[in-house]
Amino acid sequence: MGSVGPVVLDEDVTDPADDARLVALAQGGDMRSYDALVTRHRGRIFAMIRNMIHQEAEAWDLAQEVFIKAWQALPRFEAKARFSTWLYRIAHNVVYDWARKKRIEGVGEFNDEVFERDRIDPGSMTTPDTGEAPDAAMARGELREKIEAALGKLTPEHREVVLLKDVQGLAYKEIAKVVGTSIGTVMSRLFYARQKLQIMLKHEYESR
Repeated sequence: MGSVGPVVLDEDVTDPADDARLVALAQGGDMRSYDALVTRHRGRIFAMIRNMIHQEAEAWDLAQEVFIKAWQALPRFEAKARFSTWLYRIAHNVVYDWARKKRIEGVGEFNDEVFERDRIDPGSMTTPDTGEAPDAAMARGELREKIEAALGKLTPEHREVVLLKDVQGLAYKEIAKVVGTSIGTVMSRLFYARQKLQIMLKHEYESR
């Protein structure tokens, strides 16, 4: 059996060139262009954060904080990296700042409470396609829940690289920039994370 492949991905391809165009306009003060960037990327940013902390309400708040910080830092953004990669880096910092605060408050680093699926925003990228047959949607939903539960058992560092690589589709170099480490460390974390997921989900993948 090979390594665990993409995890819970509803593809929403964005155009880096169009992002760059909108960023340039937003840097010139065009709020409509920034709103377009927020609309384009908020689903992925929310999904990334939600899969990291397993708390929907907190994830929405943190996602909003990401876009506020991005707007404040936008004048300093240089098009050396993709806008999406830059956003993920901000999201990484926001989540880890939140986690440090929770530790100080004695709440723990990440809360592993079960995600309340029926409260999810129908427009978010994590919502199953309602066009599926009921039995297929149920099977997909059950597998999704098991994958998310397995992800929740990984360390935050391992969970993050899996989400960035297998869910968001970032390259190793981009992930290294987001998490602030070397490409070798990213590859090592991803290897061990996939191995752990493979063990936890062994029965699911062998039965398919």
